[in-house]
Amino acid sequence: MSPPAGNPVPSGNTPLHTVQARPAAPRTLAPIPFDVEAVFPELAGTAREATLLYPRAGEPGPDDSSIGGPLLWPADEPWPMCAEADHYKPLAAPVGPVPVAMVPVVQLYARDVPRLPFPVGSDLLQVLWCPLVHEDDQYAANPRLYWRSMALTASDPMFGEPPRPHTAEEDYVPRPCTVSPTPAWEYPSRDVPRELVELLSERFEELEMERGYSYHDVATTQQSKVGGYPGWTQQPDWPDCAGCGTPMEHLLSITATEPGMGRWLPLDDRGPLQDPATTPSWQTEADPAAFPAFGHHMDLGDLGGMYFFVCRTCPDTPYTHRYDC
Repeated sequence: MSPPAGNPVPSGNTPLHTVQARPAAPRTLAPIPFDVEAVFPELAGTAREATLLYPRAGEPGPDDSSIGGPLLWPADEPWPMCAEADHYKPLAAPVGPVPVAMVPVVQLYARDVPRLPFPVGSDLLQVLWCPLVHEDDQYAANPRLYWRSMALTASDPMFGEPPRPHTAEEDYVPRPCTVSPTPAWEYPSRDVPRELVELLSERFEELEMERGYSYHDVATTQQSKVGGYPGWTQQPDWPDCAGCGTPMEHLLSITATEPGMGRWLPLDDRGPLQDPATTPSWQTEADPAAFPAFGHHMDLGDLGGMYFFVCRTCPDTPYTHRYDC
């Protein structure tokens, strides 16, 4: 059986904890148009719940969940800098030796992503990265992840603008975006069990010929999300925890792919002339007037992604990442 289908930034010296942020509202999605596990019983039990982020260009504040927005940052904690000697802009010599300020990439409050299991004592997740390519780090940005207590951080927040990088690769600098965390069920794409790939590939093609939509287009998604399956564009590369050796859990995908058409396009983003009663969800296209606001505008290589993993068995919730393009 298939699964069931902020306020303005405070100014002056106003303490951030007096601002009551609005919870981010989820979007409305069309359901998967077929019973996946009835048609492909081999995939029974492989559905995972994800929280799709749907970044849209906007003006989030530090008290909002966002991609590329300002962070709620402790006043007594220095802004992270990258002092790696080998970071460089593509096709250019190494930048060093001046440290490069990291840029905000993700901020998520527990109130907006209730299905994300935060470590005890935390309710705020932040991700920053160095906006330059690192030769020894998968030729990608170098990220850092922080778990925080919102109340403790808001009691003494940093005011003013954080340091900006003196040089950056623009593909690793997100434009400020609001997010609309939206729960959804998805099935594996590149993570289909290896022993089933050959068996199911031909039947996936038959489904598309018979019904007009692809299993991968309507049951799997590569967009930015929490949980679910990583939005791999290459073959899966699941890490094991360096501490205990067990497979790590997918925490977060930040991808260059944001749906502008098809089943994963929210209903209220569809073009005005597309009648839901007559236009199947897998044939819908975005409203041209709304489309320019879609996404964080990071290409991440060639439409790739950064994938974060955590171990919830070891103390301090260790994390690592993978990158593909």
